[in-house]
Amino acid sequence: MNRFLWCLLALLVVGSSLIGCSSAAVQQEKDRPTIRLADQFGLGYAPLTVMLEKELLDKHLPGIKIERLKFGSGGSVREAMIAGQLDIGFMGIPPFLVGWDKGVDWKIAGALDSMPLLLLTYKDDINCISDLGPDDKIALPGPGSNQHILLAMEAESILGDGRALDDIITAIPHPDAATALLTKQDVTCYYGAPPYQYELLKDPNIHQVTDSFTAFGSPFSYIVAVASTSFYEQQPEAYTAFCSALAETLDFINQNPDETAEILARVEKTVSAATYKEHLTWPGTSWDITPQGIMHYARNMLASGYIEKVPASWKEVTFPNLHALSGS
Repeated sequence: MNRFLWCLLALLVVGSSLIGCSSAAVQQEKDRPTIRLADQFGLGYAPLTVMLEKELLDKHLPGIKIERLKFGSGGSVREAMIAGQLDIGFMGIPPFLVGWDKGVDWKIAGALDSMPLLLLTYKDDINCISDLGPDDKIALPGPGSNQHILLAMEAESILGDGRALDDIITAIPHPDAATALLTKQDVTCYYGAPPYQYELLKDPNIHQVTDSFTAFGSPFSYIVAVASTSFYEQQPEAYTAFCSALAETLDFINQNPDETAEILARVEKTVSAATYKEHLTWPGTSWDITPQGIMHYARNMLASGYIEKVPASWKEVTFPNLHALSGS
């Protein structure tokens, strides 16, 4: 065999080997466990940032591929999950219940936190929701959000109609809503969330009208992690890794508020580490995986017509990893 044929044969062997390696790499990447996550704006979603920065998901499932998106409302997260673009979405209990009521195949994998949410205004003559008029405009994340349903609860209690204020709400993401209130543009009130609400209160022209614990009647889970049933069933290792990472993250936040504050200040760049520490430990704030308030939310949403059915119990809409806890 002449030299040309030998060289050609060698090239064919090497090429075949490279193609084989490339195919194997593609297949390996295809088989790599993946988790697609989405959160929103505010301190309530801090556990996801901490979880990713501390690489706790990878700790519980080495090699896991993580994709993260951010949305302006729970409704947007819900629509992305319905479209099959997400495995786990972080949202309030109300948008979760709206989806569940409409047949979305998902359940709660764990709670993240509980913290007071504040209705704020710059108008001196607004000190109760009964002072709100048709010319006022309340900024909140969106219809069916925590803030919207809390406003409806208080409207039912004080005004006798849970939908009495629906015509004066406007959907604006938290950062933009806080700016709008501070500059007195387009809105007169903002039903907020940390850290934005706490920073707004530093302005002497802004005061609190009411808070979420007053509206709800007790503390409750602010943000929950919602997983699709298909993810739970088809990727059990990734689901278990997420739940383990979430529990470890919440323990870390509780035990290490200073380091948590430093992580958030570095990554989110919203406020200083000292301010984050203040917000993380604000009175009424807790970090706990146990879901609280599902049934109370559901009953009130049914009464005001936001959903058409109520779960038989909180366990009906949560995955088994939570059932040994004292949820509600």
